[in-house]
Amino acid sequence: MAETHRPPEQFTLRVRRYDPESGEAPYWVEHTVELEPHRSVLEGILQAKARFDGSIGIRCSCRAAICGSCGVRINGEPGLACHTHLDHARAGAPGGVIEIEPMGNMPVIKDLIVDMDAVHWKKIQRVTPWLLAKQPVPEREYVVPKEAMVDVTQSMACIQCGACVSDCLAMEVDPGFIGPAALAKAYRFVGDPRDDRQRERLVDLSDDPQGIFDCTHCFKCVEACPKDVNPMGQIMRLRRIAISDQHIVDANNGERHEAALTTLVRDYGLNHEAELPPRSYGGNSWFGKFHPAAAKELLSLLPTAVKAIARGKISIKVALFGHKLPAADLKAVQRIYQTVESRPERYELNLYVSGEDEDPDATPVGAAVGTASAGNGGGNGTTEGGDDPVASAPEGSTA
Repeated sequence: MAETHRPPEQFTLRVRRYDPESGEAPYWVEHTVELEPHRSVLEGILQAKARFDGSIGIRCSCRAAICGSCGVRINGEPGLACHTHLDHARAGAPGGVIEIEPMGNMPVIKDLIVDMDAVHWKKIQRVTPWLLAKQPVPEREYVVPKEAMVDVTQSMACIQCGACVSDCLAMEVDPGFIGPAALAKAYRFVGDPRDDRQRERLVDLSDDPQGIFDCTHCFKCVEACPKDVNPMGQIMRLRRIAISDQHIVDANNGERHEAALTTLVRDYGLNHEAELPPRSYGGNSWFGKFHPAAAKELLSLLPTAVKAIARGKISIKVALFGHKLPAADLKAVQRIYQTVESRPERYELNLYVSGEDEDPDATPVGAAVGTASAGNGGGNGTTEGGDDPVASAPEGSTA
């Protein structure tokens, strides 16, 4: 708990200013504010605005880390200005000067205000963010077992602050990527047992070249999220359901690529880079490289392979024959496969609900369903305790 009895101290804020309508380039200004160390960065910005320059642009509302309005970059990292203490921000600031700038991957309207409509909300609308109820709709409510709602509580905690969008490396390279926030929202309905369009949603997101297979697993969205939604984890769940449950063979080759990678790691203990493309495009066996589609893909990758060999990043021997693990290590890898594949059903570890996986005292899966989203500004229709079914409203919103 933060100490609230400490006297006010001086904090220097370095704020990035930019007004696109002025035609001038962005610039930095510094303001020194005086506040107690446990006060938030947002309070510091508002004091600077009130005392020194009323033209500073900042979006805020609840000041309680619920509305998601005050998302900015603090010392280069995305976060909620109202949820970051001044003393903590100063401790991580070069030279003790707290740098504040607008979030990335979205156009700047003015100073610290970005255009959420142009990117974030546009992508949210792309995934049909409402429940498409199963028919016939019951007269009162759907009765849903508590366990069926466990996995969506994490995605329901999203407050739409855009921090994950700001730090998404895939969106920097490909702005058309649907993005972590929208795909986490998509999982909220794909995983909802009341929704009647699970397969249709997954086919759409799998076939889209900027959909679920455009994620690069950089973990930046996981680190950025102030509510532990784990957007990348939600994207992986979308992939698992699409591939393992719905068996969707997508236009982006994601299903075949995963099957080939899984087989190669099981057989070699490590990925065999030279075998992965032909098996992904031509068939999951050694003979896949003779398929016309595989040959076309290999030819397109040839310049990249030549550069890698020339720069010493890979050897011709490894490229042709793959990595060689000691027999004992290879058997250890294969035992992992046997353990996982022998399970009667897939185990989904949702750390948001069950706690840390190494914590022996973690709350069991299902026991925390009723309280998982209680502090995040919205209920999920679940109740606490017992094995009674959960009553959920027949129509969902963008919760």
